Amino acid sequence: MLLSSKSYPISCNFPSHPRTLTLTLTSANQRTFAPKTLNFPKTLVLKAKFRSFLVCHDSMNKDPAGEESRAPLERNGDGGKGNDWSTSILLFGFWAGLMYYVFKLTPNQTPYRDIYFLQKLLNLRGDDGFQMNDVLVALWYIMGLWPLAYSMLLLPSGRSSKSKVPVWPFLVLSCFGGAYALIPYFVLWKPPPPAVGEDEISKWPLNFLESKITAAISLAAGFGLITYAGLANADVWKEFFQYFRESKFIHATCLDFMLLSTFAPFWVYNDMTARKWIDKGSWLLPLALIPYLGPSLYLLLRPPLSSLLTSEE
Repeated sequence: MLLSSKSYPISCNFPSHPRTLTLTLTSANQRTFAPKTLNFPKTLVLKAKFRSFLVCHDSMNKDPAGEESRAPLERNGDGGKGNDWSTSILLFGFWAGLMYYVFKLTPNQTPYRDIYFLQKLLNLRGDDGFQMNDVLVALWYIMGLWPLAYSMLLLPSGRSSKSKVPVWPFLVLSCFGGAYALIPYFVLWKPPPPAVGEDEISKWPLNFLESKITAAISLAAGFGLITYAGLANADVWKEFFQYFRESKFIHATCLDFMLLSTFAPFWVYNDMTARKWIDKGSWLLPLALIPYLGPSLYLLLRPPLSSLLTSEE
């Protein structure tokens, strides 16, 4: 038997005007049937005696739900298979070990000084003559910029279409917990992202997160803070490293900064792929390894989501 008796549905798209299609069927022993020429209308069902059938649909027909007005975010590098459970388990194990280290193993020699530093950084104490460490001040304020950067990276390209877990609660918690609050979402993340409607792009919060003004201000602020810390003298840095070895608060904050800097290049790549900009923007991937400044530069230069809608028209 040349072909099995099962049915083989094949779907294809072509414009609404009639088109000529040539089918050549070859058996397992290389015997070739004579080509047949068929003129297809908009929709055709062809049934042959071996019970295979071909269904062709008009590619010019638009989804009545308005799919043409939605920007499809391209699947990321996982091939559309979603987040591998083994990766999620490993990431969860890493997060659990990290939390154990932060709460149980980090140095905690100066708890009262930590409270004092926190009050000073939150401006809950007046001028008492004590000058805060310049590097610590810069670190504190740049940690306030990271949640904005991650919001711009994860909304909308970091959302999950295969999971009911929303990203925004984790982004809100990251304002207080940083990477410690974001990693659980990374565990639950299941790509690809859902399509984005044109009306959604023009509304809060995407209109704010997609703004080049927002990206420019965050980049300038981060550059200023890093420069401020970099210009501190050796004694200031020596004092900061001493705080790192003694203080649970400063130790955990430094780890948080390093974790956010480590995960950021992946989300830059994910967002770049979703915006179909990987060919033109790949030179930014090595720069994304630069803590905060690299991802912020990408956010300033990346194409807007509205360009996806334009390219699909």
